[in-house]
This record gives sequence, structure tokens and C-alpha cells, in this order.
Amino acid sequence: MDPNAGKRDLVNKLDKERLIAKLEQETFKRITLSFYKYVIIDKPYDLRDELFAKWTDLNCLGRIYISQEGINAQMNVPEQYWDEFEAHLHSLKYFKDVPFKIAVTDKTEGKSFLKLKVKVRGQIVADGLRPEDYDVTNVGAHLSAKDWNYAIEKENPVVVDMRNHYESEIGHFEGAILPEAETFKEELPMVLEKLKGKENRKILLYCTGGIRCEKTSAYLKHHGFSDVNQLHGGIIDYARQIKEEALENKFHGINFVFDERLSEEISQEVISECHQCGEKSARHTNCANKACNLLFIQCEKCEEANNGCCTPQCIDVINLPEEEQEQIRRKAKETKRFHRHSKVNLRDAFKK
Repeated sequence: MDPNAGKRDLVNKLDKERLIAKLEQETFKRITLSFYKYVIIDKPYDLRDELFAKWTDLNCLGRIYISQEGINAQMNVPEQYWDEFEAHLHSLKYFKDVPFKIAVTDKTEGKSFLKLKVKVRGQIVADGLRPEDYDVTNVGAHLSAKDWNYAIEKENPVVVDMRNHYESEIGHFEGAILPEAETFKEELPMVLEKLKGKENRKILLYCTGGIRCEKTSAYLKHHGFSDVNQLHGGIIDYARQIKEEALENKFHGINFVFDERLSEEISQEVISECHQCGEKSARHTNCANKACNLLFIQCEKCEEANNGCCTPQCIDVINLPEEEQEQIRRKAKETKRFHRHSKVNLRDAFKK
């Protein structure tokens, strides 16, 4: 039995409505950031409890995963506590040199998360790989935004988007391979198959913040690819670098992020369409029917017309008494249909 098991229920148990109300009353700004590091952590549960306690004291919010292989964090920090947060994290032996990726655009003014979750998991990114499938110490070269742009312009690379289809749909680098994957675990063998015969080509990998590319680059090198490169800091840091250095932006569209914002603007382009009417939109939302909860693109006009739902069937459900909705949600949970992001065509859903 795990001696730390009793400490794992250190969680914020306020409901969503109360958490939103609490955030709306704040008069200070929050800094949204992400960071990760592959490092051997001896006692992940002890570290989890220490970080949860410290970050609760600093009123931090976010979603953080810890495992024996490292940490993966997306969070926000009250501006007035930033120096203390940074000093404490860098004082820990595991994270002395961990770099931060600060959000480039944040219309929520830092209110990107509603509560603090720090969880211990088997892996910081679920990939389905066995230890013998890769060596995380043997990763690809990290390219700055300037070097990335040069490689795209001059070196005829193969560019690969290591994100899921619902992320790349609203924004990606021109000419990139965009796997129709729903999870990173699905994507790895898919990418390996798409790159067959290109083992000696220059490979450029990118993702949101860099963590998925770290594993992918090690995986590809293990499978004989000789020139593997990854965008340093991912799309988030690419946006910062091109702004600070006045570089050309080669990313088209919007960057999907896994917090309350759901997206951050990298360019002025909208390259995706509303799944219901076909008008230009990059507005991701979850179906208002919680038993469905489908993540899809819905413009404001369609949201109003369809009550925030993806299909007429879901509109029928949200108009049922709450007790009947709860029964439907329980059934959906039993069949594991919650939080699916499958690519769907909803344009014909309302046609008779």
C-alpha cells in the first residue's frame, strides 16, 4: 500500500460556478504559463504534496502532472507572487533550470484555470511506449524560431504537427503533415508510418509547448531517423520569439491550448470553419449536453441558434428534466463516451 495514499485527496472541491464567481471578484492579474521537464523524480507523491501546499499558499491555479519521469504543468500565478513562485520552483533540485513558456495572448487576464490540480500519473504524457522504444536522453536538436524559419525556407524539411486533429485544425505551419489523431498515443505510430522512407530527410517537429516533441524526437531517432529537430518551446515560445525579434510568422491561424481560453491568437488568420454552418471560425466549445460533451467548432450564431449543442438530439436532452439528464450522463459515463474529440461533420445534422 502506498504510504502517501491518504494525501492524494488534497483537492479543491468547490463547484465550477463558485470557482468562476471567486475569480471574477479578483482585482489582480495572473500570469499564464506552462513548463515541463523530463527528470527522474524519486518520490513523486511527496513532491506532489509539497507543490500543492506551496502553490495553494500562493493562490496558483492550474493542471499539473508529476511522475517518476518528470513534470508537465499548465498553470497561472498571481502577478504579486510571481517572484516567490519562481524562486521556490528553481530552488528544488529537479527544476533548477526549468524554462517557462509564458502565454502570448490571454483575453481572460490570467484566469485560464479555475482551480489547482496536482496529480501523480504513470507518465507525464500518455504515449503507450515501452522503455525500450526510445531513449529520452537522445532527443532531437532544439531550434529557435529564427533557425526554424530558416530551415523551412532553405532546407526542404518534412514538417510534422505532433498535436491532435482538433488542435491542428484551427492553426498549423504551412505544408505540415497533420495526422488525423485523437491522442498522442495514436499519433506516434501514425507519424512513424507517414515518415517511412524519409529517414535521411530533415525532420521538423512541433507541438504546443515542446513536451510531445521531446518524446517523438527520441522515438524517431530510435527508429533510425538521422536529422530530427524540434521547435524549442513549441508554438507558445515561437510566438514570443517572433514578436521580440521581429521575425516572419510562418504559423497560420490560432494555437489551441488546454485551459479555459481554449485558444490563443498567433496570427490574424482564421483558417478553420464552424462545424455546423461552414462559416470561418476557430471558436472551440463543448456541447452543452454534458452527456455528449463533444469538443467542436461552433460560431456564435450557431451557438445561439442551437443552444450550444452539436445536434438536435442534444438539444432535446438539455430540455429534459434534470433527473433524466443525470440518468443519461450516468449511462454515457458507463459506456466511456465522455470527452470524446472525434472529428465529425455536423453540417447535415439539422437537415430534415
